[in-house]
Amino acid sequence: MTARIVEVRQAVLKKNDLAARELRARWAGGPLVVSLVSSPGAGKTTLLAATLARLRAGGAAVAALVGDLATDRDARALAASGAPARQITTGTVCHLDAEMVAAHLEGWPEIDGAGGDGAAGAHALDYLFIENVGNLVCPSSYDLGEDLRAVLLSVTEGEDKPLKYPTIFNTSDLALITKTDLAEAAGFDRAAALANLEAVRPGMAVLEVSAKTGAGMDGWLTALGMRRLAKTSAGDR
Repeated sequence: MTARIVEVRQAVLKKNDLAARELRARWAGGPLVVSLVSSPGAGKTTLLAATLARLRAGGAAVAALVGDLATDRDARALAASGAPARQITTGTVCHLDAEMVAAHLEGWPEIDGAGGDGAAGAHALDYLFIENVGNLVCPSSYDLGEDLRAVLLSVTEGEDKPLKYPTIFNTSDLALITKTDLAEAAGFDRAAALANLEAVRPGMAVLEVSAKTGAGMDGWLTALGMRRLAKTSAGDR
């Protein structure tokens, strides 16, 4: 039975990897695709709403896909920023996969330009954000074709999350310590959190932000801009 379960899991992940590869090819030379992963309540939606608003204010074209087990509350919250947003409702599934993402791009002209055919160079977006279901286990195994995966660790969660859930941190490119305005009230041990991140993923880039006060948001946007520049520069070669 165990061998059969392993075989099924490998087949599922292989299928997902193929779909993710197709998405990555679709977005080549197009938007910077950023996925956000975290436990529930780490502040993904609040951070994303602030990010979308700031990027739009700077003239960038942005959109977001957001995953949840139920309701479209987060998509409606993100749409308040003025950016196009779509909800992916997963039901009992605790993560997004590449096929879900591809299915929810259909008929969305902002993603691929007026033609909507996914052709290289036809993209109308600068940034596409994918907010995953709040979970630190399941999303770690599923490539969504993103260019950058950012994992959020809020100061209210405790400093040991990287030690307890190392896989999600090992499969992410950047860690965001969120809700820093609550650090003192929560008794957050910044040094311990940074040490734990370093122990699990040596050299991992870490940014500290508060979507509420705006602290650290400029650094986050700068990091996104540099990633986008690197992607467009690579596409011009």
